[in-house]
Amino acid sequence: MRKTATRLADGREIIYYDEGHGDRQELPDLRDLPPAASGSELRWDPLRREHVILAAHRQGRTHLPPSDECPLCPSQGDRLTEVPSSSYDVVAFENRFPALSGSQGRCEVVCFSSDHDTSLAGLGPERLRTVVDAWADRTEELSARPEVNQVYVFENRGPEIGVTLHHPHGQIYALPFVTPRTERDLESARLHRDGTGRDLFADILESESAGPRVVLRNEHWTAFVPEAARWPVEVHVYPHRAVPDLPALNDAERTALAELYGDLLSRADRLYDTPLPYISAWHQAPVNDPELRGLARLRLELFSVRRAPGKLKYLAGTESGAGVFSNDVAPETTAQRLREA
Repeated sequence: MRKTATRLADGREIIYYDEGHGDRQELPDLRDLPPAASGSELRWDPLRREHVILAAHRQGRTHLPPSDECPLCPSQGDRLTEVPSSSYDVVAFENRFPALSGSQGRCEVVCFSSDHDTSLAGLGPERLRTVVDAWADRTEELSARPEVNQVYVFENRGPEIGVTLHHPHGQIYALPFVTPRTERDLESARLHRDGTGRDLFADILESESAGPRVVLRNEHWTAFVPEAARWPVEVHVYPHRAVPDLPALNDAERTALAELYGDLLSRADRLYDTPLPYISAWHQAPVNDPELRGLARLRLELFSVRRAPGKLKYLAGTESGAGVFSNDVAPETTAQRLREA
């Protein structure tokens, strides 16, 4: 993989990840752009003990444009987009409408392909490996920023999830705090270690590997539907080796991940008569706390609000208001359907 970094017209960084070996021609961004939108505010909720990001400037961001106006496609002729080049393999750049910026963190967009009509599931293992390498590279670079405490890599897919651009892409948030979800998970891991002397994530993987909910497995990874799945479709993907984050994966683990993840996404798209809307989230260790990094384990969680053809799961009052989830689909059923898809 070849990496080329340059700047857009408003000063935002853009990084190309190319699979070929020739030199990339750096094309200038010819747009006349105002300064990138900013103005986010972090507020602290003392009752929940959680940060809330206020980002009113994002109300004006691009929303479901027609394909011939997609800002993530490569630039062609007089149609200038966020990507000045006329082609690319994988590209990452600072979000034009970031939830966080400057001393509060950084938000990036990662485009998986220049093909507007494809998806991550349809890219094949070679491109997926490039995406994995790009995720790892961005995680490493963003983790080195002094204001960053955690790097969150994720993909929202489908308008049912709230996606505002159809082009195949994901996002990365470099956060100035550790997420509430991570804090809760690592507190559970700490209590488990103190009570048993064992690693919680290793015990979860061992338990699920012996049960009926495994969907896919290879030498380095296992994908399973968790016993207490909250969502109609929910799959967790664990590496067999305990590593804190994506940069820590070795070459064989990255290649095996690309193969398994592509298979999993293809199976997910075959569950219903339309492509599966989903959120796919990488849980990585916090950056600056050695104790928390020792407790954490890299893992992927993919879940969907689709519960049946033409039906979505909406959060009920107990779920949105009290955090008590109920699932209409047995995890064992979801696992079997994914294995057979």
